[in-house]
Amino acid sequence: MSALICGSMAYDTIMIFHDKFKNHILPDKVHMLNVSFLVPVIRREFGGCAGNIAYNLKLLGENPLIMATVGHDFEPYSQWLNCNQISTQYIKTLDNHYTGQAYITTDEDDNQITAFHPGAMSDSHKISVPDSDNIRIGIVSPDGKEGMQLHAQQFVEQNIPFIFDPGQGMPMFNGDELLELLDLATYATFNDYESELMQERTGLSLEQLAKRVDALIVTMGDKGSIIYSGRRRIKIPAVKAKELADPTGCGDAYRAGLLYGIINEYDWETTGRIASLLGSIKIEHYGTQNHSFTLDTFKERYIESFGCAF
Repeated sequence: MSALICGSMAYDTIMIFHDKFKNHILPDKVHMLNVSFLVPVIRREFGGCAGNIAYNLKLLGENPLIMATVGHDFEPYSQWLNCNQISTQYIKTLDNHYTGQAYITTDEDDNQITAFHPGAMSDSHKISVPDSDNIRIGIVSPDGKEGMQLHAQQFVEQNIPFIFDPGQGMPMFNGDELLELLDLATYATFNDYESELMQERTGLSLEQLAKRVDALIVTMGDKGSIIYSGRRRIKIPAVKAKELADPTGCGDAYRAGLLYGIINEYDWETTGRIASLLGSIKIEHYGTQNHSFTLDTFKERYIESFGCAF
């Protein structure tokens, strides 16, 4: 059984600023912001939410299916996916577009400033959720607005449970639109900032939002995560990383862990811990798809981290 991952595919240009943004941004001057950051370290990586989630899910031994629109410059990324035996069956190339491009600057506090060119992602509504009995679970992650709305509806029509993961795409939606997507979803996940924005735009508390889905997950970085399911509020501890190299893509790794747990019918405590460990492993490596492990070594580290097996 597979997970269908709807979302962005992108090239990430990652720049490291050897200082803190807060030392260079004056709070009383944000209305006339004009700053420049010297970034002596720069890398170009394969990224995008769908690509990152699929890569992590593949490491766990699953066979993820990416559904995305990409541009005429996608061939190097396609070769990378093929090398990692990740299906490109539902990736559509649009020759008059670039693949999405993210420009990410990270400071010493792991804060990030990102500029994103959507490219072909804006036309994600031109592809549809396939009619396949092999799809066990889906996820609607950041993508073109119309595509996210369409794919959520198509998952419902095909009786495929899915995770609503608006991520950095949340600003595209007003409160009513966010609630419409939440009501279609089976599960929803946000980071702590996104959860605050969700509450602000909908006027509902997390507890009220959680009643509209089977489970609502909020990640809080090194403070762990919380899973609201039914009347339960499950606290998932963060796993201490061996090294804090790069936070880019940690949220996507966590979401791959959620999908893995759901596919394999683990309880929420186990699912959350798998997701937490996956995010920790990712932060130890630069880039979003440069870490690697076998399922056996992952299980060994799970035992080291939590004192039990899954």
